[in-house]
Amino acid sequence: MDRRSRRQTAYIEPGYQGLGLRGAVAQATSLDGENWTEVGTVTLTGDLILTQEELSESLDISQEEFYNREILRNDVLNLTDLYANQGFAYVDVAPKVKQDPEKLRVDITFDIKKGQKVFFEEIIISGNTKTRDKVIRRQLRVFEQERFSSQRLKRSVRNLYRLDYFEDVKVDTSKGSAEDKMILKIDVAEKSTGAFSFGAGYGNADKFYGTASIAERNLFGRGQRLELKGSLGSKTQNVTLSFTEPYINDIPLSGTLKFYNWKYSYDEYDKDSFGAGLSFSYPVFDYTRVRLGYIYDLANISNIDNDAPSSIKELDGQNVKSSVESSLRYDSRDHLFIPTKGANLGVSFEFAGLGGDIGFMKYIADAAYYIPLFWEFVLAPHTEAGYVNKTQDKKLPDYEKFYLGGIGSLRGFKRDDLAPRDDEGNSIGGDKYIQFNLDLTFPLVKGQGVYGGLFFDTGRVYGDNEKIEFDPSDLRQSAGLGIRWLSPMGPVRLEYGFILDKEKGDHGSGNWEFSMASAF
Repeated sequence: MDRRSRRQTAYIEPGYQGLGLRGAVAQATSLDGENWTEVGTVTLTGDLILTQEELSESLDISQEEFYNREILRNDVLNLTDLYANQGFAYVDVAPKVKQDPEKLRVDITFDIKKGQKVFFEEIIISGNTKTRDKVIRRQLRVFEQERFSSQRLKRSVRNLYRLDYFEDVKVDTSKGSAEDKMILKIDVAEKSTGAFSFGAGYGNADKFYGTASIAERNLFGRGQRLELKGSLGSKTQNVTLSFTEPYINDIPLSGTLKFYNWKYSYDEYDKDSFGAGLSFSYPVFDYTRVRLGYIYDLANISNIDNDAPSSIKELDGQNVKSSVESSLRYDSRDHLFIPTKGANLGVSFEFAGLGGDIGFMKYIADAAYYIPLFWEFVLAPHTEAGYVNKTQDKKLPDYEKFYLGGIGSLRGFKRDDLAPRDDEGNSIGGDKYIQFNLDLTFPLVKGQGVYGGLFFDTGRVYGDNEKIEFDPSDLRQSAGLGIRWLSPMGPVRLEYGFILDKEKGDHGSGNWEFSMASAF
């Protein structure tokens, strides 16, 4: 094996076979009592693409009082990545450790041989029997005849995993037709992309209810999504059919068309709604998409109780909503079900009143962060807020207002149980709300995809004449625990929340939430 081959295979990061970018960590010799050996001078020699000071910013060992082999190894990887992102795929970073046994001190020199800049000569896709090559290639951030970049290659692999079409993605490299040419091989292992999911829960409106959906996430191997979903409870019956084309005319413009029929039987009235929606989204930055859509909804309100509020009685008969909505969302989560890092941030706006009877402006903002801690624990703070106001000479139905309670909101409370009420105790919804959630997840059975979780939720819905008060004592609170399992049949989620500040009118002191999905 020649020197270049040794460099290329010396270090293989998990999931990136063949991307060995340095082979000199082993030269950092073991020192007896390393925790008591002081770090002396730290210098860089050889092929420096930046100044000593700039390169030193990527080193942690110089900030340490005592020598540590693991920190030294990470510094080699940091330097390797820095060079690799500039096209030097075969950079050789060799740390040389000089020991002074009398002073119990070591001087460290990083000797760098950058080699040539490398370009991708060819990208070969294999393992895909259903998914078309172009569906895979459009997720890549590296391209033929362009400069090598380890950062963009890692991003490409992450994008492929986020498609959720593949069980495994392997990357390998080999020498091309010249010293500065590289052949990139991407081998994927496909998994089932058809899914049948079902869930169950308990809410104050529906009591027991069930949900189900059938979907194909990679229709005909084109990356298209077709989904039929519905829910059935004692007071609700909902059906939605949607189709999504992620790349219109082979550009990253996504389009979704949906039709739905939603039936609700509230305490004071019945609502039968039929509608359709069309939306488009486009990536504007890394992990960021802008979305624009239109919704037409025809709702028939019937069987109104005599003692119902006037805001409901005025909705008797047909009510038409014609609205446009827009949103901006940043989503860098590494996994959609059990994220370990990244963020999910968004703002949305809906304007209703393009004809019809209903008119309002609705604003919603949310932010969630996933922070890795020790022992694979992940802390996830989340906050959300919304505001809606009626436009002049239009209606703002109660069902377009805000409610809290249930999974994805304030767990422990029954679904949609937190909202302002009228003098008769009927829930009428609010025009603004705030919500805070704090989740802590951790592995219970490593290798089996079983995770435990603890959570704390707080928030409140405010009525028309109420002001938002950021006083913790003014907010409703709940806490609980749960289990999440990435089962062979699909994700399973079971949580129990209990109310910390139970008040008169609450339906119970706690609540179970359960959902499960299976693939076919």
